[in-house]
Amino acid sequence: MKKKYFGTDGIRGEVGQFPIVPEFVMRLGYATGKVLSRDLAPGERCTVLIGKDTRISGYLLEAALEAGFSAAGVDVSLCGPMPTPAVAYLTNALRLSAGIVISASHNLYQDNGIKFFSAQGGKISDEFELAIEALLEEPMGCVSSEHLGRAFRLRDAAGRYIEFCKSTFPNNLNLRGMKIVVDCANGAAYDVAPNVFHELGAEVISIGIEPNGRNINDQCGATAPAALIAKVRETNADIGIALDGDADRLQMVDASGRLFNGDELLYVLAKDRLDRGMLVGGVVGTLMTNLAVENALRAFGLDFERAQVGDRYVLERLKQKQWLLGGEGSGHLLCLDHHTTGDGTIAALQVLAAMRQKKQSLAQLLSAVTIFPQVLINIRIPANYHWQDDAQLQAKITSTESTLGQRGRVLIRPSGTEPVLRIMVEAQDAALAQSSAEQIAAVVPKEA
Repeated sequence: MKKKYFGTDGIRGEVGQFPIVPEFVMRLGYATGKVLSRDLAPGERCTVLIGKDTRISGYLLEAALEAGFSAAGVDVSLCGPMPTPAVAYLTNALRLSAGIVISASHNLYQDNGIKFFSAQGGKISDEFELAIEALLEEPMGCVSSEHLGRAFRLRDAAGRYIEFCKSTFPNNLNLRGMKIVVDCANGAAYDVAPNVFHELGAEVISIGIEPNGRNINDQCGATAPAALIAKVRETNADIGIALDGDADRLQMVDASGRLFNGDELLYVLAKDRLDRGMLVGGVVGTLMTNLAVENALRAFGLDFERAQVGDRYVLERLKQKQWLLGGEGSGHLLCLDHHTTGDGTIAALQVLAAMRQKKQSLAQLLSAVTIFPQVLINIRIPANYHWQDDAQLQAKITSTESTLGQRGRVLIRPSGTEPVLRIMVEAQDAALAQSSAEQIAAVVPKEA
């Protein structure tokens, strides 16, 4: 069945526009609570954890969710601003029924959304989402007064999560002598991430730690790393770490100001685990993962598989293959030997551990990988155009792939929200990538 409200990562949209309005979010809390309560034994109660990022709309949506859960007879534990992966961890650690995060991740403050985690700290299933949607179509009710849910404030959520993050860093290593700039994107990690690195011995310079409800991801964080690059250079720091608004994405910068994206960091993590005899099976990337990374990993004898774009799909493929490591260029990095979900802070710690263990810089760890240039062309197409059935286009794609051979690849992706065809060509030679993409684009019919 096709889902009506849930996307690839919960429900998201512009605040004040359906479905990110108080009435719907209250009904969402109620419906979720009723689904969670279906299999309870007599006298049992559910408790859910609600965390959020620093958007001003978080107060509004938190109150609406709390009311909905209370009406369903579900207790609520509130932890305030907290990274998305922290909510996943705490839900599992405290044996709660589910975790809910109010966040629109890397989007600006005008948007917000609701993400869900299972009791085990993983993504909820499609079946669970469909069950919630089915109840959303029914009138909202309310349990009797004696069965209403209560709300509690979770004490020391930050401290618990900081200790968890530190536990993923090797006991025989520390960060003493390192100067690290941490950009928290004025988001959910502003009060926790700097402390993690500081308590492991680093000298920490923090930016993006002054949230005002409206400046989340605004010219800062993983989606806008220029501020981090400038600060690393200004302070002569050894490394820079950029998280996004809910701290599940990571980008890093070295002392020279060079930016390393998720594809490059995924290679570092895989190679480090391989060298330590800890990586079994293979690595999962996405359709957009740079071919140079795939080639380098395969050269070491590792299997590499591509999932659809989105950490949800990477996670699904990892579980299918029973592998532990995956990610995407945007900075979602999954280390399932340490956490159930993508965590920017923990991923950064794993990269830093590799640097400390080998006594090498990021650039040195990546000396064997030269990222292939990627050219992306977006074309607005007629609404009734089916690119898979276009013989001329398919012939051009085939001939281009033949020309590129092992030196590049072609990826054609339709937009899921508008009549746009995305043409991506990747090649060792930038000029070849550009000309190949333009030649393919030239045979695609354009919107009138």
